[in-house]
Amino acid sequence: MKMERRRSFPAVALPLLAVWALVMVVPCFAADPYAYFDWDVSFINAAPLGVKQQVIGINGQFPGPVVNVTTNWNVVVNVLNDLDEPLLITWNGIQQRKNSWQDGVLGTNCPIPSGWNWTYQFQVKDQIGSFFYFPSIGFQRAAGGYGGFIINNRDVIAVPFDKPHGDITLFVGDWYNKDYKDLRKALDDGKDLGMPDGVLMNGKGPYRYNKTLVPDGIDYETIHVHPGKTYRFRVHNVGISTSLNFRIQNHNMLLVETEGSYTVQQNYTNLDVHVGQSYSFLVTMDQNASSDYYIVASARFVNESRWSRVTGVAILHYSDSKGKASGPLPDPPNDFYDKTFSMNQARSIRWNLSAGAARPNPQGSFRYGSINVSQVYVLKNKPPVVINGKRRATLNGISYSPPETPLRLADEYKLKGVYTLDFPSRPLKGAPKTGRSLINGTYRGFMEIIFQNNDTKVQTYHMDGYAFFVVGMDYGEWTEESRGTYNKGDGVARCSTQVFPGAWTAILVSLDNVGIWNVRAQNLDSWYLGQEVYVRVINPENTNKTELPIPDNALYCGRLQKYQNEQTPHHKQASSASATYRTSELLVLMLLLVGIA
Repeated sequence: MKMERRRSFPAVALPLLAVWALVMVVPCFAADPYAYFDWDVSFINAAPLGVKQQVIGINGQFPGPVVNVTTNWNVVVNVLNDLDEPLLITWNGIQQRKNSWQDGVLGTNCPIPSGWNWTYQFQVKDQIGSFFYFPSIGFQRAAGGYGGFIINNRDVIAVPFDKPHGDITLFVGDWYNKDYKDLRKALDDGKDLGMPDGVLMNGKGPYRYNKTLVPDGIDYETIHVHPGKTYRFRVHNVGISTSLNFRIQNHNMLLVETEGSYTVQQNYTNLDVHVGQSYSFLVTMDQNASSDYYIVASARFVNESRWSRVTGVAILHYSDSKGKASGPLPDPPNDFYDKTFSMNQARSIRWNLSAGAARPNPQGSFRYGSINVSQVYVLKNKPPVVINGKRRATLNGISYSPPETPLRLADEYKLKGVYTLDFPSRPLKGAPKTGRSLINGTYRGFMEIIFQNNDTKVQTYHMDGYAFFVVGMDYGEWTEESRGTYNKGDGVARCSTQVFPGAWTAILVSLDNVGIWNVRAQNLDSWYLGQEVYVRVINPENTNKTELPIPDNALYCGRLQKYQNEQTPHHKQASSASATYRTSELLVLMLLLVGIA
């Protein structure tokens, strides 16, 4: 029966399924390699700022491992949830072509229950660049669970710079000494989170550059380099809500890529990295080695005298260094009362039109500025409001409240009443409300979205399943005349964009990826309080060529709970699931060889 085919299968039932699946994909197997990962997601003890607390580790690591693959590879990640609550992993910037089933957010997936395992399988189709993954529900990212995701160019595609001598991933982000469940409860109780306790770099606290601000005994990150060599630094802001200014003392940072797009190569002495954003820099070790150098990430748009503790400091150590770093940190931009510096810096980031990326043709061959816009949405956020006695965040006056049944599953089973398709294209008039209203995107349409930030702090917005073109930003209210300022030639394509307080940012996106896709505030408190919406993109033709079928191991919940097979928690034993894929793969190859012989 149709329903029976779609039931979830526990890990112990995977070998036969894997053999069958691999037999079906043998024609493309040799061309598109598979990469397998087993992840045990669990609590581990750490004290990054000197206070013992539980953090979320992957295979005992905090931060988690870096996934390093190449364009068009298939990625198989078996996740064992060893937390005491449900879990989902989302892939920040991985476009999941035709496959929102693997997106790892509540709109598309049921959470993985505690003690269960679930295997993600997707292809990094036609992408390159620097991304990261993280747990998407329950405010869990505030406790860690994140890691890097690198997609390399295929050998046949030229990279627009010489191969660096090393590749360094840096996770920077604000951090609280409180447990993430306590932070979550504070938000549920209508409170602000307050000032963070510090900034971590790769899960570690700051180097003791100041004995008053930094206690003794804090473990800090050290980056080891050799003089004269050039290194690629991939910097990700994985924090909760703080924009950070990133800089390396006495070193220029040549920006070359952001979130899957090669950029016009420009040197920066510092760059603002907002929550959820990722950048790649080339840094040449061209200084003398009289001492080590500071790597700094400090809070932006705040009163620096009060927020001085919210600063991350790592050490850049030359192999022939003569001594430790000392003295004051390199200065941040001095523009607390003048936000134009940061906005002009953001505007200076341009698409490298002559570089290839995932394909041989140059990035600039897609002339987005000449495409007619088919849908326009102005998404306005305001400071949190009280709705039905609860503090909530809104877009266009609506605070999203996720249903028990994921939206994409509801579509698959034609369930009624799970959501509506009436999300307003302009802010609602009247009192704010909670809702499950979706944007009804037109397949192969070209959508213009204007994020209007009427709050008092910087917000970052992200769209799953797509890269979009950042074409404009300015202070004040967006109007139709604002289109005259758009960059229709080399606006950078990325998946997360900042929106300054009292300002707007405009993006253009080609809706060519079928599925239901999350548009959200990357600021974790805003997202948790409801500042998100989903875009539904459906091909009106009845074909399976534009979207992959529901996976055989799909989890079921809400109104579809009856289709879920129970899985006895296996814990460590369950993490052999991806090993069964590998065993089955070898079996298929043996069968093929026997057939050839």
